[in-house]
Amino acid sequence: MSVLTIAYIGNGKSTNRYHLPFSTKLKDKINVKTIYAPTIKNTWKKVGGITYTTNIEDIYSDPEIQLVVVATPSATHYKIGKEVFEHGKNVLIEKPFTETSSEAKELFELAEAKGLFVQCYQNRRYDSDFLTVQKVIESGNLGDILEVEMHYDYFRPEIPESVDKYSIDTSYLYGHACHTIDQVLSYFGQPDQIHYEVRQLLGKNRMNDYFDLDLFYDQMKVSIKSSYFRIKERPSFVVYGKKGMFIKQTKDRQEEHLKLFYMPDNEHFGIDLPEHYGILTYLDEYNDYREEKVVSEVGDYSRVYEDVYEAIINGKAKVTTNAETLLQIQILETGIQQMNQ
Repeated sequence: MSVLTIAYIGNGKSTNRYHLPFSTKLKDKINVKTIYAPTIKNTWKKVGGITYTTNIEDIYSDPEIQLVVVATPSATHYKIGKEVFEHGKNVLIEKPFTETSSEAKELFELAEAKGLFVQCYQNRRYDSDFLTVQKVIESGNLGDILEVEMHYDYFRPEIPESVDKYSIDTSYLYGHACHTIDQVLSYFGQPDQIHYEVRQLLGKNRMNDYFDLDLFYDQMKVSIKSSYFRIKERPSFVVYGKKGMFIKQTKDRQEEHLKLFYMPDNEHFGIDLPEHYGILTYLDEYNDYREEKVVSEVGDYSRVYEDVYEAIINGKAKVTTNAETLLQIQILETGIQQMNQ
């Protein structure tokens, strides 16, 4: 079996928490060779067998490295992505992919012209709560789906309170809706229309710290809602159908475990306990009332690297398409434009 040799640009939280635990898990397919950062700090424990460097040429001039993962602040994604292409390497870019849809379009066109792979790292497609919702919808127990509510809440008022002016770098819409918008587009496709409510709760020209987007699909509405000022989180998902409803209160637990340094090589990593299971309430084929727990699907962010491996090594189609990424960035752009009107 061929092995995909990769390198990382960036050695911060993104690389160490949301990438390395999953890429290094696939030892038969992925070889992480090099990590670059301008300075190598001791914030994160070094992983054995990986070369850490402060010289970017150690990546660009290495013929063994096939894929470069860009895990740097979003404002740098476009510039670094172009540099990677100039050195003839494939690239996987953290979300948000770029700051503008024109930048995203240019990267996709460059990749096509050079015969290279480029994709956005959309790991939240493999969240357990999102996968469980798909299972429930596809079971048919809810009948036709009428409404889906998706919440991504925090109680972190100190974050918006510490930011005294608006910028894309700190925008809550850019930084967090890039997760949930992608989930919606990946499963439900392009909406017929979108209603935007993107706010600055602390006042004009302050941080964008709230969003509520309604995406309409014929008779169905999918709502994406998020705030930094929710002292008690709303359910992660609520799904309403003609025959019933499903509530998944808690989010995927991979991030929770990663923050505790409980890593994917542990048997129970990211696994929901019975108290985390969602509740399905519906009328069955006999019109009898049913209420039952639904065992959660298992989330696994390493599936992104499985997808990338299959695309680069075996020539399979990309799972996260260019069209989905472009549409996502256009939605983010439109939301910010409407906020500033």
